[in-house]
Amino acid sequence: MNLAALIRTIPDHPRSGVMFRDITTLLKDAAGLRAAVDALAARHRGAPIDLVAGIESRGFIVAAPLAYALGAGFVPLRKAGKLPAATVGHDYALEYGTDRIEMHVDAVQPGQRVLLADDLIATGGTAEAAVRLIEGAGGRIVGCCFIIALPDLGGSARLAALGHPMHALVSFAGD
Repeated sequence: MNLAALIRTIPDHPRSGVMFRDITTLLKDAAGLRAAVDALAARHRGAPIDLVAGIESRGFIVAAPLAYALGAGFVPLRKAGKLPAATVGHDYALEYGTDRIEMHVDAVQPGQRVLLADDLIATGGTAEAAVRLIEGAGGRIVGCCFIIALPDLGGSARLAALGHPMHALVSFAGD
């Protein structure tokens, strides 16, 4: 299945010069959604994975069915202040400021094997923060997977520099 054909491109969103890759058109296509989850699961089936961590918010849509398909638990990684119990977090730099990603303090136990999943990797800042958060709790990253990669923005290389394997189902060069 051609997943790239199911992803809508919105020029100049959220600002001029940006080509926004919108997965909602893929998500509403039942066969496309199934193909995306099945392809990500096939890549990791049989690997020892305890948890799949998904980055807020579209990463939840990817990670939860992936965890189900792999027989693993699901861990939501959220923006600051969104989780109800005690949390641990990691701050990271944005183009114009900082942000924070958090998880519950009991979400990842030392030694647990964690697959990180999100809809898209661009610059990799959020993914790197997620990796550092999980590793800070003692978790072991076994891979990072995405529906879309924008390799020219450096996120794939950023994760590789951390020593973590990464793959995406679709790649859009030049974005």
